[in-house]
Amino acid sequence: MRVLIIHNQLWAHYKSKLFSEIYNNLRANHPKADFKVVHIALHEASRAVMKDDESIRYEYPYEVLYQTSLDSVGFADRLKGLMKAYHAYKPTVLNITGYFDWAQILLMLYAKAQGVKIVLSSESSSMDRPRSGIKERLKALIVNSADAYFCFGSSSAEYLKTLGVPDSRIAVRQAAVIDEQVILNAYQRGTELRPMLPNLPRYHFVYVGRLAPEKNLLLLTKAFKEVKNTVAGAVDWGLMFIGDGTEKNNLAEYVNQNEVSGVTFTGGFPWHKVPEWLAQSTVLVLPSLSEPWGLVVNEAMVCGMPVIVSQKCGCADDLVKQGVNGHQFDPTNQAELEEIMSYYIKNPDKLKPMGEQSRAIIAPFSSTKIAREMVNTYRSLSETK
Repeated sequence: MRVLIIHNQLWAHYKSKLFSEIYNNLRANHPKADFKVVHIALHEASRAVMKDDESIRYEYPYEVLYQTSLDSVGFADRLKGLMKAYHAYKPTVLNITGYFDWAQILLMLYAKAQGVKIVLSSESSSMDRPRSGIKERLKALIVNSADAYFCFGSSSAEYLKTLGVPDSRIAVRQAAVIDEQVILNAYQRGTELRPMLPNLPRYHFVYVGRLAPEKNLLLLTKAFKEVKNTVAGAVDWGLMFIGDGTEKNNLAEYVNQNEVSGVTFTGGFPWHKVPEWLAQSTVLVLPSLSEPWGLVVNEAMVCGMPVIVSQKCGCADDLVKQGVNGHQFDPTNQAELEEIMSYYIKNPDKLKPMGEQSRAIIAPFSSTKIAREMVNTYRSLSETK
């Protein structure tokens, strides 16, 4: 069994965690198997400033084809580099992770014609972008060339089925994983810092991510202003924005003009530092108008936090059980969000049990478990004539 994974960029910490878990599983259970990840480039141009902390290293065999940004590598170079790597490695199983990339598509079809088994990893759902009939029919022809599929969650699995993929071929349905131990360690450090930050409100609604228009953060801020002004007990609550982006000035201007108290902008941090700030928070809110998944929800749930998540986020149906560990809401309905935020303000006794439910619900998304399922799929395909 020779497994080759094609991945866009080296900087992708949670994917690196998954690749390392796959590698560890293969070494332990299939020592004669070979495994390699080919990264096309180092990073996306917009993420050039983001890189792994030197103290967090992931071990797995890999190659980077181009020591530059992904955006600067044209189609011809991608295809040339991928074909060269493919022929040098000679895989029996090829795992494609970017079926929107024509270079990867052509490699997949070429390998399929040679009898190589194909696995297609999918993060897409029907909600993450507008769909057109012609493109969807072409996509259906492409994706149905695979022998098995790895999906982020049920939303991506359901989307594949609309393209004609048989349910029986969807081998992994919970591939949206994070590095649980790094997250938990950082969260614990954050709890130890809490006594050193006495001026923060007792409770916080918290958003983590880019401060960008599609994240719908002005609606969140307006909803917080309303509950702050009208709900008894709201004086103990704040709103925290962890991240940076183009919307920061607009949000800060709104907060100042409307004298909204308790709003904190922490700025951006590396991924492995964010849980230290989650430890200063209480309930995660992800109000996005569009979100393929939303891994920050995984992070918050691993830390034992309730979550409020837009129905337009791919993770909502898998991770948010209404009234159990959190709430889903229509991201265009400010009044609905206000009602949900009011619920947490009025019922602080629900916070701990709902957080415990979050931990239980996120458990099946364990990186070790998912890696095991992926390895079992590779092995099963390798044994199929």
